[in-house]
Amino acid sequence: MKIATTTAIVGTFLASAAQAVPTSDESFPYTGPDVPIGDWVGNTVKGNGKGFPRLVEPPAVKPASANPSNNINVISLSYAGNGVNIHYQTPFGLGTSPSVKWGTTANSLTNTATGSSHSYDRTPPCSQVAVTQCSQFYHEVQIRDLKPDTTYYYKIPAANGTTASDVLSFKTARDAGNKKAFTVAVLNDMGYTNAGGTFKELNKAVDDGVAFAWHGGDISYADDWYSGILPCASDWPVCYNGSNSELPGGVTPDYETPLPDGEVPNQGGPRGGDMSVLYESNWDLWQQWINSISMKVPYMVLPGNHEAACAEFDGPDQVLASYLNDNKPNTTSPKSNKLTYYSCPPSQRNYTAYQHRFRMPGQESGGVTNFWYSFDYGLAHFIAFNGETDYPYSPEWPFARDLKGGESTPKENETFVTDSGPFGAVDGSIYTKESYEQYRWLEQDLAKVDRKKTPWVIAMSHRPMYSSQVSSYQKNMRDSFEALFLKHGVDAYLSGHIHWYERTFPLGSNGTIDKESIVNNNTYYTNPGKSITHIINGMAGNIESHSTLSTGQSPLNITCVLDQSHYGFSKLTIHNETVLTWSFVKGSDGSSGDDFTLIKKGSGSGNSTSTSTSTSVPTSSLGTATGTSTAGGVTTVTEVVNSYTTYCPGSTTFTQGSKTYTVTKATTLTITDCPCTLTHTTSLPSAPISSAVFSGNSTAGSSGNSPSNTESGASPTDITSGAGQPLASGPTTSPAGAASTTSSVPVAQAGRTAVAVHLSVLVAIVAFAVVL
Repeated sequence: MKIATTTAIVGTFLASAAQAVPTSDESFPYTGPDVPIGDWVGNTVKGNGKGFPRLVEPPAVKPASANPSNNINVISLSYAGNGVNIHYQTPFGLGTSPSVKWGTTANSLTNTATGSSHSYDRTPPCSQVAVTQCSQFYHEVQIRDLKPDTTYYYKIPAANGTTASDVLSFKTARDAGNKKAFTVAVLNDMGYTNAGGTFKELNKAVDDGVAFAWHGGDISYADDWYSGILPCASDWPVCYNGSNSELPGGVTPDYETPLPDGEVPNQGGPRGGDMSVLYESNWDLWQQWINSISMKVPYMVLPGNHEAACAEFDGPDQVLASYLNDNKPNTTSPKSNKLTYYSCPPSQRNYTAYQHRFRMPGQESGGVTNFWYSFDYGLAHFIAFNGETDYPYSPEWPFARDLKGGESTPKENETFVTDSGPFGAVDGSIYTKESYEQYRWLEQDLAKVDRKKTPWVIAMSHRPMYSSQVSSYQKNMRDSFEALFLKHGVDAYLSGHIHWYERTFPLGSNGTIDKESIVNNNTYYTNPGKSITHIINGMAGNIESHSTLSTGQSPLNITCVLDQSHYGFSKLTIHNETVLTWSFVKGSDGSSGDDFTLIKKGSGSGNSTSTSTSTSVPTSSLGTATGTSTAGGVTTVTEVVNSYTTYCPGSTTFTQGSKTYTVTKATTLTITDCPCTLTHTTSLPSAPISSAVFSGNSTAGSSGNSPSNTESGASPTDITSGAGQPLASGPTTSPAGAASTTSSVPVAQAGRTAVAVHLSVLVAIVAFAVVL
C-alpha cells in the first residue's frame, strides 16, 4: 500500500498493506493515454498488422465453442499450509463463487471446494482483448487438510460461459521430516524472449518428477512493453536492428527478424519488448505460456524489480515521459519531465498485477501475501522473502523516503516510478531493520524451524547479497539480513537479478571466505553460524540478455563459478539429512553448466588427526583414526569406520567387503558392511592456483535494461575476502559431476591456497562424505 499520510520518517508507524485488495495512491491524476501501447506504427490494442505482432499462447482450457463469451485462461497451483491453492483466471466474472470438484481418483470427484474471486481495473480491460488471451478476474480455491505426498484429482466446473477443465491432478507436499529425496526447479529472471530453451527443459524436469518450481522474481518482464519504442542511446549495450547490434550471448532467430517499416532501432527486440507491446498482455501471455508447468506442479513465486510498476526508467530525450505524462506519442521532452509514481496507470503501480496473479502461502505461514512466506517440504524449510521493499534502504521504497523537509506527503515530482510498499507494518524508523514486519517475521520463522525434521534451510529473494558485479543494494541487503541468516544457520541463499549464473565460495560476514568449508570447486561443507553459500541464478531468459563483466574486469575472489553465456535454470536436490546437490541445467541442450554438492558435518566430524569416535557425522559413522603422516606438506589420515554414507551421482558398481553394490541412477547409499578403512589426504601447495571457474565473454560490456548502475559493476570496497582463499586442485574423480565444468575457462588470481581431497578406497569428500 502506498502510504501518503506519514508525518515523520523516524518513530512513525506506517500502516500495513497486508490487505486483500492491493491499492495504489491516486493523489495526483494519471494524465497519460488510456491504454499505453509500445508500438508507434500499430498504436492500438489489437494492432493494424503493420507494426509489432500481437503474440499469443493457448489458454489453459480450450473453449468448447469457436466464439466463447468467457474462458479459463490460466491455472496455477501453489502450496497452502496442509493443502493446495488452485488459482485460475478468466476475462470476466463467474456469476458465482469459484469452485473445484476433487477426489482421490480421477473418476470419483465427490468433493467440492469453494473459494473467492478478486479483480482490478486493468488497462486495457478484457472487453478490448480476445477472450482467450486476457485475464481480469482471479479465482482462489483452497483444498485443505489433505494427506501429505498424495496425488489428488480435480476439475474446474463451467460457469458464466466458461468451458469446464479436463480432470487434472496435483501432488501434495511431503510432511516435514519425510526422508525421501526430492528435486526442486529453481529459476529467476525469465520473461519470454531468450527463455525458450529454459521453458523446454523445465517441462522435461516436470515430466521427470520435480516437486515444484520456485521462481525468484522478474517473472514476465511485463514492464518491458515499451522497449520497442525507446531509441537506442549511443552507449546502450544492446541495440536491436541498429548500428550497434551486438548481443551478449549471441544472436537468436528472433533478433534477426527485421523491424517493421517505420520503427527505429530500439532497446527491445524485433517484436518490440519482451513479449507484447502492452503491459497487461505481457502478463497474460507469459502466464498462458507457463500453463504447461503451473497446471502440473506448484509454481511458487516471489517479487522482483520488474513486477513493481509499468516502467523503471526512460530512454534518450524522455520519450516515455512525454507519452505517459503528456499523452504525446513518438515525441521528446526535456529532462525535467521525468517519470514519477503517477506516470503509470493506477493498475500498473505498487505490484498490483503481481498481487492479483498469484496466491502464495503468506497467510498460512504468518507472512504477507505473495511478498514473504515459508513452507516445509520433506527435509527442507524454504523461505521466500522480499528483497525489493520492506527493509532499510530497499531498492524500491515507500513515500516516506521521498519526503523533503517537514512534508507529510511528497510532491508529485519528488516520487519515483517504482515507489512501492511497504507491504507489512513498519513500527519505528524506516532506517532500522527491526522496525519492519518482514524482519520480525523472518526472525520468528527461523527461530521456529525444527532442524531435526528440516535440517536444510534454503532462503531466496530476488537480489543477491554478494556478486562479482557489485552494487550498493547488496550491502543494504547484507546489513538487513545476513547476520540473521548466519545466526540461524541458513544453508544456502539463492537469488537472481544479475543475468548470469554465479556461485560463490561459502561466505561469512562481510564476504569473508570460509576456507575450512571448501573441499574443492564443486563441494562445500555447511558451517552454521560461520558461512552461507550464495548462488545467483538469474539466467532463465528475458529481453535484456546476459549481464557481462566490463572490459578488463575480472571476477572477485569470492566467486567460484561464473557463466555469462548460457540460459537455463537449476535443480536443487535434497538427498538426505546431510547431502544436497545443485545442477545448472542449460536451456540450449539440457547439459550441465555447474554441479555442486553441499554437505552437513556431524558433531564429531571435522578434520582432527587424533583418535576419535563419533555417533553423529554428515555421511558416515566413524570408528577410529588408525594413523596419520605428514610429508612434503601433505597430511594423510587413515580411519576405520563402522559405516559410511556415499552419494553416487550416476550408475556405478563397486565392492565393499563381501558385498557388491550396483547403482543404476543418482542415489545415496549407507554402507554397513564394515569395518572399512578410509584414507584422506590434505595438501597445501605453496604456489597460487586458479580460482574461479569462469565461462563467458569477459570483455563484453555489461548489459541490462537500465542505463543506471543498479545492476552494473562497482568498486567492491565493502567486501572483505579471507586471507589465503582455499581452492581445490581437484580429486582424480570429481565429486558430483564436477567434470562438466572442465570446458569453462579458469581465471587465474594470485594469492590463493588450495586443498586437494581424495580417498584411497573411494573418491570421497573430506570428513568421510564419500562420493563414488
